[in-house]
Amino acid sequence: MIEIGVDIGGTFTDVVCREPGKPLRVMKVATTRQDPSRAVLAAIERLREEWSVKASDVARFVHGTTVATNAVLERKGPKTGLLTTAGFKDILEIGRQMRQTMYAAVLEPEEPVFLAPGALRKEVVERIGPEGQVVIALDEDSVRKAAAELVQAGAQGIAICFLFSFANPAHEQRAAQIIRETYPELALSLSCEVDPAFREYERTVVTTFDAYIKPVIGSYLANLENGLVEAGIPCPLQIMQSRGGIAASTIARQRPVRLFLSGPAAGVVGAQIVGQASGISDLISVDIGGTSSDIALIRDAKPLIRPEGLVSGYNIRVPMVDVNAIGSGGGSIAWLDPVGGLRVGPHSAGSEPGPACYGRGGEEPTVTDASVVLGYLDPDYFAGGTLKLQPELAFEAVKRKIAEPLGMSVEEAALGIHRVVNAQMTEGIRLVSIRQGYDPRQFALLPLGGAGGIHASALAGELGITQILVPRHPGVLSATGLLSAMIEHEASAAFQQDLAKLSLPALRETLAELDRRCSELMALEKVASDSVETRYFADVCYIGQSHYLEVPFTVGDDTARQLHEGFKAAHHRVFGHSTDAPTCIVNLRAIHRAGGSKIIDKADAPNTGGDGLKGHRRVIFAGHPETVDAAIYDRAQLAPGTTFDGPAILEQADTTTLVEPGWHVTVLDGGNILLGRD
Repeated sequence: MIEIGVDIGGTFTDVVCREPGKPLRVMKVATTRQDPSRAVLAAIERLREEWSVKASDVARFVHGTTVATNAVLERKGPKTGLLTTAGFKDILEIGRQMRQTMYAAVLEPEEPVFLAPGALRKEVVERIGPEGQVVIALDEDSVRKAAAELVQAGAQGIAICFLFSFANPAHEQRAAQIIRETYPELALSLSCEVDPAFREYERTVVTTFDAYIKPVIGSYLANLENGLVEAGIPCPLQIMQSRGGIAASTIARQRPVRLFLSGPAAGVVGAQIVGQASGISDLISVDIGGTSSDIALIRDAKPLIRPEGLVSGYNIRVPMVDVNAIGSGGGSIAWLDPVGGLRVGPHSAGSEPGPACYGRGGEEPTVTDASVVLGYLDPDYFAGGTLKLQPELAFEAVKRKIAEPLGMSVEEAALGIHRVVNAQMTEGIRLVSIRQGYDPRQFALLPLGGAGGIHASALAGELGITQILVPRHPGVLSATGLLSAMIEHEASAAFQQDLAKLSLPALRETLAELDRRCSELMALEKVASDSVETRYFADVCYIGQSHYLEVPFTVGDDTARQLHEGFKAAHHRVFGHSTDAPTCIVNLRAIHRAGGSKIIDKADAPNTGGDGLKGHRRVIFAGHPETVDAAIYDRAQLAPGTTFDGPAILEQADTTTLVEPGWHVTVLDGGNILLGRD
């Protein structure tokens, strides 16, 4: 049985092929920005040509996509309409009246008004009360009139968000039925399906985002599915979701808002499994790619999940793996601000044209160019030798754009670029650890992505971290994480009750409905019901508090106590204090999971008996006035039990790992590597 995982990044598209009894095969191809599916299909052709992989033997094809995120970042979504209860069409623009920039000379909108500008927001005569009672019956003619005006204005999708629809969805459902009768091609998103929970602004935002990206995701996945069929791959396409579980693409396209951070979530799943295999349950994963760094925290072998994510500066109420994404990666461009300060990112050279050293026309110095100048990368073995780097172009770009204007040597400028980008990543790590009540010194750092290994030693040194766990295939860990993730479906509902007066019959009734909805989705995945793992969560807050925290629980006589104590512990960890004040439930959530694997690479680690030493190279480290002689190792030849001290460089097809002086290396059983220092 052949399994293929594909993760699309800003610079490279990573492909892994797993087959029982054979080593994991990995491949990197340049990402095709205009149509990411082209790179995926090109990789499939290379699998056939280079590895003789028969399409008919592929039993699983799992994909992590950035299309949803990019559609928002680049404003590539189509015109989208919004239908609201009469009198509430401006909720998207009013928001919570909370501004991040209070003192800017020119104030810009901080709400996602671009999703549905004023002309594309229409009101419908209807009203549901807070208890679900019908206050004003749905005026069906007003629905038809509003839909016709939106279609005439060019809307390709419509979000429907009526007041209190989470308590009674009848009006939203009937409005959707009316629109589909006349405009069956329109993409519709109903708040009662996307986010059936209270807080009107947040519900409106997430529903409108869903409608905004639905045509884009639908088109992309349809093209990819058709391409896989034409390539002869018989298995259904599966997609990674933002919470860390996978779903069939036919289901994922129905709720595309759950695909934000799809790729980064796969990397966290991979890091979690590598940590478990190595006996390390507390990890901070740093996924450094070409355009960004995605940082996440894993505690007690479980990734942290947050109830809402941040995409392009907008809070979107969708449960996501708690990933902090910053615009710092291998392709990030170094530049000087108007006063001569050195900056790195967030703009990136990407894969087209790429860093200057790629020789594809890029003229701006990047972090990768700085790594070449410092001697960290072998120009003849970048991406496994598939791309020959040109060091002279890297040297010239750093010299012309950074070194000469600052009056320093090219090597000093390259070190400066690394210092700046490492400082940015270090701050990102502090945000997911210290800011949430965790001491990073109590965690091991796990680098992944094409550039993760280059920066790991410096980041750990800055944070006081004494262990670095390097996966066997760190450069493609997101793609391998896809193959190990569980099928997962989630359903939620508003459920507002004081914990002191919790009604267990009402709780069980609501959970039964959530279980029914999840079971229907699992049935579409053809998953046997007896193999499904069910977990329940509640959003809990102090009575009168405006924000809540997610707390896991089991159903029983002590449910109220579980939730109260669990909330107090979470509140103390996040905010540094808690009290015995009365608490209440806001929402309920059911998670159904099945399948998955705790194995990244099923083949044994190499046992060649050799030391893997390839030679030596002079490199430049911060804090060392002269170049340092570093041993160069072929990572694939390092057998379990091998130990040595830095400075060293570990080279492999998918990445390079830098071991700074003071660190010692131990190759673990299974091929993962542990870097440690006193």
